[in-house]
Amino acid sequence: MLNKQDYQFKEKVSVNLPTKYGDFVLVVYENEFGECHLALVYGNVFGKSGVPVRIHSSCITGETFGSLKCDCGEQLNKSLSFIRNYGHGVLIYLFQEGRGIGLVDKLRAYKLQEGGLDTVEANLKLGLPADARKYEVAAEIIKQLGIKTVSLISNNPDKVNSIHGLGIKTERIVNLPVTVNGHNKKYLYTKAQKLGHRLYLTGGTYDKT
Repeated sequence: MLNKQDYQFKEKVSVNLPTKYGDFVLVVYENEFGECHLALVYGNVFGKSGVPVRIHSSCITGETFGSLKCDCGEQLNKSLSFIRNYGHGVLIYLFQEGRGIGLVDKLRAYKLQEGGLDTVEANLKLGLPADARKYEVAAEIIKQLGIKTVSLISNNPDKVNSIHGLGIKTERIVNLPVTVNGHNKKYLYTKAQKLGHRLYLTGGTYDKT
């Protein structure tokens, strides 16, 4: 269980970051234990309402290596495109791999999925929560950026409820479409059926096989 001071993340440095999605400002937030999280800020968001915000958890397999087992890389890219097209917004990047269980346990869960378990069953088999992510840091970053209210880019109602419970007012929810492929259809089915994600599919339909 994290202590209150674990959430006292302070801005340490910000730099201009030109990307294929536009020119962002990359802000690093760090606490006294050396733990870091990031915010990619596009345009002026201070004092504004209805700011598009994506709270995104790290996924090295999907974002760095292009894994087809999940939709994480696609969601990251579409969120940045949406923010750029809107004209301003923030992508908060939290280092909580594998829905918060860490990279090693995430890969152990992958191994169990190769044996037929779905993503929720695999986590529970390891004695871990289906979703261990926390959003207190994200809420603090939103407040530090001076954002009044957000338009949350998410397909996950639990994330919406968590942010609301942390004092962040959400004006609307922006759902992003998800592309189905032969490797992620069971994963997407599980997200929808067991985790309650609201998915808008392109390229096919998911199932539990």
